[in-house]
Amino acid sequence: MLKFDFNNMMKKYIGADGLTEQDLAAVAPEAEAAFGKFAARRGTGMTEWADLPYTQDAVVKDILACAAEVRENFDNFVVLGIGGSALGPIAVFTALCHFRYNDLPAEKRGVKFFVEDNVDPERMLALLDVIDVRRTVFNVITKSGATSETMSQYLIIADILKREIGEGWQKHIIATTSAKKGNLIKLAKKEGFRTFFIPDGVGGRFSELCPVGLLPAAVLGIDIEGLLAGAAAMDKRCSEGDMGKNPALAAAALQYLAMKRGKNISVMMPYADSLKYMADWYCQLWGESLGKAVDLDGKTVHAGQTPVKSLGVTDQHSQVQLYTEGPFDKVVTIIGVEKFRGDVTIAEGAEEFPDVHFLSGHTMSELINTERVATEYALTRSGHMNNTVMLPEVNAESVGELLMFFQLQTAYCGELLNIDTFNQPGVEEGKNATYALFGRKGYEEKRAELDAAPKKDAKYIL
Repeated sequence: MLKFDFNNMMKKYIGADGLTEQDLAAVAPEAEAAFGKFAARRGTGMTEWADLPYTQDAVVKDILACAAEVRENFDNFVVLGIGGSALGPIAVFTALCHFRYNDLPAEKRGVKFFVEDNVDPERMLALLDVIDVRRTVFNVITKSGATSETMSQYLIIADILKREIGEGWQKHIIATTSAKKGNLIKLAKKEGFRTFFIPDGVGGRFSELCPVGLLPAAVLGIDIEGLLAGAAAMDKRCSEGDMGKNPALAAAALQYLAMKRGKNISVMMPYADSLKYMADWYCQLWGESLGKAVDLDGKTVHAGQTPVKSLGVTDQHSQVQLYTEGPFDKVVTIIGVEKFRGDVTIAEGAEEFPDVHFLSGHTMSELINTERVATEYALTRSGHMNNTVMLPEVNAESVGELLMFFQLQTAYCGELLNIDTFNQPGVEEGKNATYALFGRKGYEEKRAELDAAPKKDAKYIL
């Protein structure tokens, strides 16, 4: 079971900048109310993601069958997606597959895996240099079917497939999209693509436990039933409005209290390379969900924390200097692993150098976990808020727990902040400006607005 340790958020451990028992008691009614508000609308609107651990049985069977066919008949599996359609699959792949997965000999892995989550032309050209499209399946993921980045990739790939393969090119496309609306479902029906559906009430950043994430994971041989079981286990642990019994609610309330004290940066720092991209996934989840200009009452609040990704031990040699001696504007969340899936003993060989030889005979897992504890101590000693999420080991169940923990924490924190956790008006503004600049029909007014904006002054360009 995942454990959440927030000792180092408390005044008893970090001093004047910490929280007291009285602070926790004072926020408890707000936290219970936030839990109740979310529970009351759970499974409705854009909260359908909360029920995914219990509603995917039928689609899992189809996913497993499809994944087996892909592994049997193809060499490469490429995700075309951006945002939640890419970050979740990348995070789970990195967590649960071999570190050098694509570099392994074919007999030691399944199909090679690629995620194309940007529209840099050099990136697309590089992909085409290393795959044979005739031996590749492309999983196009966009709920709306109007995501410019993903659909531009689709158009490029579809054109190549038509030229390289001709009849039957459609077998190389799997569409993951809305069942009821959007351009991609229309294309899928027209062309006969194999299709999986994103539930209406599941937004991109909450989509890893539906076909968006489950299909790529299954193709890679990851235990997707274990992922869902872990998520369900965490959800059941978080079934009460008592912070003392609900770890995600406690985590949300603590961040809420920290925000009220000016802690406007949330650092996510896994101490395991396998969890490195969980920090990237978290950054979208936390930032896009909580960064809102107005609250539910229409009041201008500019809510949210800026999420920052960090990696232990690597960033002890870059960012931790700032975290331990810089401003008191951050909460650092450390993710630790009790038992790694393998270990390496540090050899003898430098007996004449005591400041090196002390390492000999110990293991790398001892070293990384000792350094994690040391960073926690340094942050605590300097009075900077930090907390730790501990996994017993990294496997499908614990990763499912971790995903659900952060999703629930985000939902509860949004309720505490009295914002719409599930919309993204700031993202839409950028999309609309892009459409206008490309001359898309219906965006003439936005184009006129852009044209009327002040022109850049040459004296400020050096």
